[in-house]
Amino acid sequence: MFSFAKKHYFPSNLAENIPLSTPVDKLEFTVFDTETTGFNVARDDRLIELGAVKVKNLQVIDNSAYQTYINPNRQIPREITELTGITQQQTDEAPQALEAITKLTNMANHTSVCYVGHYVAFDMQAIQAELKRNNLKWKNPKSIDTLDLIGYIAPSYDMRDLEKYARDFGTRIYQRHSALGDALTTAYLFTELLQLSQDRSLKTWGDLLKIKGSQN
Repeated sequence: MFSFAKKHYFPSNLAENIPLSTPVDKLEFTVFDTETTGFNVARDDRLIELGAVKVKNLQVIDNSAYQTYINPNRQIPREITELTGITQQQTDEAPQALEAITKLTNMANHTSVCYVGHYVAFDMQAIQAELKRNNLKWKNPKSIDTLDLIGYIAPSYDMRDLEKYARDFGTRIYQRHSALGDALTTAYLFTELLQLSQDRSLKTWGDLLKIKGSQN
């Protein structure tokens, strides 16, 4: 007879019961990015870096930035080290994934309304997979993807590269394939997209939640 361990919920630490009428420029967000050993995070690939920064009142809060390498408990493929610059030695001495994820959610501190990322579904999947390995499940992690905001503003765009979007929208570009660098690039892109969206009648938290891809 099989027995299944009960999963425990891992708190999202997001703000709750935010009035839908709250103006977008009065909201706070936690923007984050991950680096991994590969793309198959649901099975064998693991987190090796996490970076995050807050956006509040349409401003990137640079001094809120958080970055950590993560021990994947496996070998990092050579091509990933070449892409990211992250070495086995850096991760062997780094915290475990659960500690890094806990610091990310603590950063939200019940004041951020949601998590934000560029192609955020992958980053969310990577975190959920790490939590699953610890018999945990992320509880109600609302998220917004910058790709969905870009689709709202300019539906004809068909590329997905973060750096190209940042160039096209005239925002800052930080170190690529670095979790913190990409989180900062995403955060500045996100603030620009929110300002452009306001000119297109996306003015409140309720309006933002209607954007395709927002998750409950």
